[in-house]
Amino acid sequence: MVFVRGRQQTVESGQLLRNATRSRSGIASFFRALFRTMPGRLGTAIILFVVVLALAAPIIAPYDPTALNIPNRLDPPSRDHWFGTDETGRDVFSRVVHGSRISLRVGVIAVAISLSIGVVLGMLAGFYGGKTDTVIMRLIDILLAFPGFLLALAIIAMRGPGLFNAMIAVGLGAAPGFARLLRGAVLTVKQQDYVMAARLVGASNGHIMRRQIMPNVLAPIVILATLEFPVAILVAASLSFLGLGAQPPSPEWGAMVVAGRTFIRTASWLINFPGLAIFVTVLGFNLFGNAVRDALDPRLRQR
Repeated sequence: MVFVRGRQQTVESGQLLRNATRSRSGIASFFRALFRTMPGRLGTAIILFVVVLALAAPIIAPYDPTALNIPNRLDPPSRDHWFGTDETGRDVFSRVVHGSRISLRVGVIAVAISLSIGVVLGMLAGFYGGKTDTVIMRLIDILLAFPGFLLALAIIAMRGPGLFNAMIAVGLGAAPGFARLLRGAVLTVKQQDYVMAARLVGASNGHIMRRQIMPNVLAPIVILATLEFPVAILVAASLSFLGLGAQPPSPEWGAMVVAGRTFIRTASWLINFPGLAIFVTVLGFNLFGNAVRDALDPRLRQR
């Protein structure tokens, strides 16, 4: 009896070791595929640059982003002010650096909201089917009938302008896409043999959803999340441009663009630098998202 138990433990330990080795091999293969292409390397480099910029903003920024200095208003780019100053004398470079924190926070919170809502609705609809699926998907169809930006405008109209409300609006606007994607993935996975085997041994629905289905639908969720991140940043900047997102004196890039549009002919740097920051950040996340999609596709990984 002791011999059998010891042998069983040895087999289980060997299985765990093989699973861990396979997992490490899969992660290594993913990163090799991610960095194999120029878009993957460039997108990752841009994201790391923006993240470091946001984390080290108090150290990198030479001035307080909200400090007024009227005598130096509308100074062009110089050695003291690399990106010039705005209409109240604030250093544009310091405001762009601190604005990276706001944009990344907007992307993280908006994607987290859309993920939490979309994953729950998509999992319930795909797993239970029937009336649950019908009710949830009709609700999703109603939300998808509105363009995402108009849906965000409607939500902000009900809650009022502000950066936090803009993040909620962007997150709710993207949630239907996550729900539909996850529903389709769950409908495919729940027909697999290992899910049927889990049902036969008496596993609960919650256990099956957590342990059998969710790990096998993570790939499309990760891909969509990386692709939605730059969209969230861009939509939030657009809302701030319309005066519905971040409010002055917040150094949010979209708010900086709308504040500088009055001086577009005499002080173009007020628009150029925050607009360039939006462009580079969105480009980096788009390149990274496309590279992640290709790296997680086994057919493309083998080429």
